[in-house]
Amino acid sequence: MKKTFQLHEPGKADQRVIEAIKNDARKYVKRERRKALPAGVDFWDFDCRVGLEPATAQAKHLAEIAAAIEAVAATEGAVSVYVEILAKPGHRAKKAVVAPALEGGIVVGEPAASDAAEEIG
Repeated sequence: MKKTFQLHEPGKADQRVIEAIKNDARKYVKRERRKALPAGVDFWDFDCRVGLEPATAQAKHLAEIAAAIEAVAATEGAVSVYVEILAKPGHRAKKAVVAPALEGGIVVGEPAASDAAEEIG
């Protein structure tokens, strides 16, 4: 979705217009996530940009889109906001499993309970 939204509509409060813009963005993300994943893909990832116009839009994380729209709307003289959300295939990185080394029931590298008491007192 690459779209420029007007921040002011006649007959509507500006805050309701901003909420409608954020709702459109959320609906688009939900619609894209419902699409079938291609083979070898773990999830849908999103490249997002928000700004006053396409040339000045800044990259944002998907979770920051609503706050970024609010920030642009609060900008002096802002008439419109540009929102770009593009779906792309995402791949999960495998996490290395590291088990803590146990020595006599105490985790190595952590202070013992008696050491913590000495530091306090």
